[in-house]
Amino acid sequence: MPPRGQLRGACLAALHPRGRAMNVRALGLRASAVAKAPEVSGPDAEEGSPQLPSHRLRRRWMWLAVAVGPGLMVMLADTDAGSVVTAAQSGARFGYRLLPLEVLLIPVLYVVMELTVRLGLTTGKGHAELIKARFGRGWAVFSVSILLVTSVGALVTEFAGIAGVGSIVGLPPQLIVPGAAIVLLLVVVSGSYRRVEFIGIGFGLFELAFLVAAIRAHPDPGSLAGSLTMGQPLGNSAYLALVAANVGAVVMPWMIFYQQAAILDKGITVRDLRFARINTAIGAVVTQVIMIAVLVATGASLFHHHAGSLNTVAQISTALTSSLGAAGGRLAFAMGVAGAALVAALVVSLGAAWAFAEVAGKPRSLNRKFRQEPLFYGVFTGAVGLSAVLVLTSGSLVGLAIAVEVFNALLLPIVLVFLIVLAWTALPAPFRLRLWEKVALIVITAMVVGMGAALTVTSL
Repeated sequence: MPPRGQLRGACLAALHPRGRAMNVRALGLRASAVAKAPEVSGPDAEEGSPQLPSHRLRRRWMWLAVAVGPGLMVMLADTDAGSVVTAAQSGARFGYRLLPLEVLLIPVLYVVMELTVRLGLTTGKGHAELIKARFGRGWAVFSVSILLVTSVGALVTEFAGIAGVGSIVGLPPQLIVPGAAIVLLLVVVSGSYRRVEFIGIGFGLFELAFLVAAIRAHPDPGSLAGSLTMGQPLGNSAYLALVAANVGAVVMPWMIFYQQAAILDKGITVRDLRFARINTAIGAVVTQVIMIAVLVATGASLFHHHAGSLNTVAQISTALTSSLGAAGGRLAFAMGVAGAALVAALVVSLGAAWAFAEVAGKPRSLNRKFRQEPLFYGVFTGAVGLSAVLVLTSGSLVGLAIAVEVFNALLLPIVLVFLIVLAWTALPAPFRLRLWEKVALIVITAMVVGMGAALTVTSL
């Protein structure tokens, strides 16, 4: 590093009118030397000196800004009320046999969502906006129409889960469902993106209560390890239906639209791609660990010990209470489902609002107020309100939830095809798909299509 006096002289000479042209190169060289020099800290660092902030400190702040972000929130939303019921049924009916599948779905989930992040950061566009730019308005309207239908269906499932939590704690649906809808509206319209994300992740962390239930179930370690090598009942139609349901629940259409828009609204750039990938990987592990916790809790407590129906949150909670007690069963399960449903409802409705505004070419940011973006906030409010009304007026929430799962299984392949085509055509050269990524995406899409068809046939 050059002496401080020499650097100051060079700066003054460069600013002098006669010497500016001659010394600008010298100033640039010295500035670059300062940038590359080791950081000065402690008593030797002058107050107000031109030293750049510590590189390590900046990296820490970057990690904090990105690590707790869109990837974690959307993954917590992935373990929504419907997924919880699916995992609970898997454990209660087949013990730990589906545990290896839950582990194998971690890389599947990561591959799809990492591609979503890569598309958003390298193109600077949301998913619907990118479809519009590459294929035209008609295809964009088609994709968003699919999203809106699946989003309303998913929101119905979330509010049905919240109604189930109400029955556990003794609150009628007419009170708890409108209350949850109002909470969601207040969260979104009263804060910035970062505040909404902070509250959403806070909701999702209640899902950790499922870990409490799993621990209190005292699963046998030998049986857990043995699940990795035990035979699978592939001739059992009920088993295959649960396999299809678990695969179909791992990626939802609204997850793709939400994450690609959220990373942009938060201000993440392509320079943060590495950290965003780490965030997505952590989220993929966390959401599947939660699914495994639900499966283990019901597998250890209810497998071979429960012959009744387990189609609703209340039924699962009651069954777990008899085995795990009020704290481990009823309370832990209610907290977990409530958190899962609230964060999922937030992500689903925001994903739909962002996508609709992208196609319409209207402003769309949580950092602006309602009056500045009436379309964005209007779609969000309408989706939440309509779904809450459907839950309150539906005669059979179980039948409604099954219909939603089947419809989602039919439409998800269309969304994945859009994602793959965009990855093939829209990614800049340094970020294009490698051969193994192309093969993985094709295999994943074929698997989702096959499992979706199996789920549809079984449900019908």
